[in-house]
Amino acid sequence: MALKTTAEAPLPVGEVSRLIGGWIDRLGAVWVEGQITQLSRRPGAGVVFLSLRDPSYDISVSVTCYRQVFDAVADVVSEGARVVVYAKPEWYAPRGQLSLRAAEIRPVGVGELLVRLEQLKRALGAEGLFAAERKRPLPFLPHRVGLVCGRSSAAERDVLENARHRWPHVRFEVRNVAVQGVHAVAQVVQAVKELDEHPDVDVIIVARGGGSVEDLLPFSDEQLVRAVFACRTPVVSAIGHEPDSPLLDLVADLRASTPTDAAKKVVPDVGEELDRVDALRDRALRCVRALLDREERGLAHALARPSMEHPHRMADEREAEVEALAARGRRVFGHLLDRAESELSHTRARVVSLSPAATLQRGYAVLQRADGAVVRSPDDVTEDETLRARVSEGEFTVRVTE
Repeated sequence: MALKTTAEAPLPVGEVSRLIGGWIDRLGAVWVEGQITQLSRRPGAGVVFLSLRDPSYDISVSVTCYRQVFDAVADVVSEGARVVVYAKPEWYAPRGQLSLRAAEIRPVGVGELLVRLEQLKRALGAEGLFAAERKRPLPFLPHRVGLVCGRSSAAERDVLENARHRWPHVRFEVRNVAVQGVHAVAQVVQAVKELDEHPDVDVIIVARGGGSVEDLLPFSDEQLVRAVFACRTPVVSAIGHEPDSPLLDLVADLRASTPTDAAKKVVPDVGEELDRVDALRDRALRCVRALLDREERGLAHALARPSMEHPHRMADEREAEVEALAARGRRVFGHLLDRAESELSHTRARVVSLSPAATLQRGYAVLQRADGAVVRSPDDVTEDETLRARVSEGEFTVRVTE
């Protein structure tokens, strides 16, 4: 429970240390896994001192044990080894220091490591960290290559020499880190993050030579795998040799079998590219020449056609056809006009012969009353009625008599 203290009623340091010790005592013994660092076995001393470190989070805790406890595993355990310790937390009140009192130490065997790696592999795979669709292609010609490797290592030499032999102007941004041991994970993660944030780095290579399963464990660490998964820059894994397969190979955008293979896959060979350019240039030239030859043959064939040799022939033929059609049209139109004129003459003659004027010319007259009505019967008039007589040459009035 939280203590109630004030500035006027503070707790003494000794009391605080005592209370912390009481809380820690209630924790009880626990099984702890870590990596041994700073092992101290003084001759004649009955107690062995060591530090147990978590490589993933860079956290260490002091461990003490009786010599007979450590002697049981002294032949198979040394600095850098992974162990499982059954220990009880202890609080050394005078110095305010936490430590673990180990009652049993068990080395972690290769088989157990492989089982744990397989379990971690399945868990990370289920999260999609190894999905093929998320892997990014490498740039054809990177402006700057980030390289994470050991200092003055064969892996660094292989990558740099092979890359510069292939493309002399390639530039590198190198981060030398520990590639095994207790500090490897933290340093590699930090280097990868720095290179990922570098604005000029187009691809990152993480390289290391071969080694045992224990030596390559940092490159299967969950923290490193997640850091590579979060990178925006493509990452190439070049860890160990062909049989080696840390989890970094699965999350990286490309796996190279060796550091030399990584240099070949990241940096193009200038000689090969020039040969490829020459081959493509020759191929393009052949294609253009073949196209020109084909078009020239087609043009020659087109020019050899009669219509191209005598281009006016078609116009002359069409002109003759037009003239013939025009003459035919004129003839047909003339015939139509002649027939229409003849029909018009016959119709006019019939109209003239049947018209009232022709009747009047034969001596007939038309009598009309004062209101214009035509007289057709003697009963239509009365005595002394004045009528108008119309003849072919004019008209005059007449009076009706008895």
